[in-house]
Amino acid sequence: MIEIKNVRKSYGPLEVIKGIDLTIQKGEVLCLIGGSGSGKSTLLQCINGLEPIQSGQIIVDGTDVHAHGTDLNKLRQKLGIVFQQYNAFPHLTALENVALAPRLVKKIAKTQALELAREHLEYVGLGNRAEMRPASLSGGQQQRLAIARALAMQPDYMLFDEVTSALDPELVGEVLDTMRKLKTAGMTMIMVTHDIAFARESGDRVAFFDSGVICEVGDARQVINAPREERTRQFLQRVLH
Repeated sequence: MIEIKNVRKSYGPLEVIKGIDLTIQKGEVLCLIGGSGSGKSTLLQCINGLEPIQSGQIIVDGTDVHAHGTDLNKLRQKLGIVFQQYNAFPHLTALENVALAPRLVKKIAKTQALELAREHLEYVGLGNRAEMRPASLSGGQQQRLAIARALAMQPDYMLFDEVTSALDPELVGEVLDTMRKLKTAGMTMIMVTHDIAFARESGDRVAFFDSGVICEVGDARQVINAPREERTRQFLQRVLH
């Protein structure tokens, strides 16, 4: 599981995460909601070790992410992360993009890595696009390629940072379908999302962030349908109407 204990994160004098405590159990889907700049995306990057923290602890399966001496490259093999921007290598095919990290990081033989990549492209519905380059794919297909690339490392956890927010509305559904499929398969996921309906339907729990703190966390339907905190209510009224 992932344990977040009294984590604080600053950029210079600006404190963006102000003492957050959170535990994510194996197999759970946790959706992080809240306004821009509330600390959600920063927390994901802290979990993955991409951003340092000022104090507190983030523990993934017993390993302290930010402890001196932690092998972050090894730890990141457990933590797949997918960003809003797909960042695929434009000169490689979809298949080569997905096979790259297993070959370079896990030292898997090329034929085995390509086989693994093909499996994951099939999983996200891109089996028939394997030989295409990213520029030939739609935004939704590029985002699913990014998910396949993260899954090819066979992580224990998936972190999603607003993966649908840059997409045209008609392309959002195909990406969310892939995430539903992952949930059904039992993947542990932490998702930063603006899609409140998706968070309510697919999240086990929802945490509402406001100005670097968690105002409310609980059962997804309860938090969204009947929030207990006034600040959560105000936010949901604004985004749902």
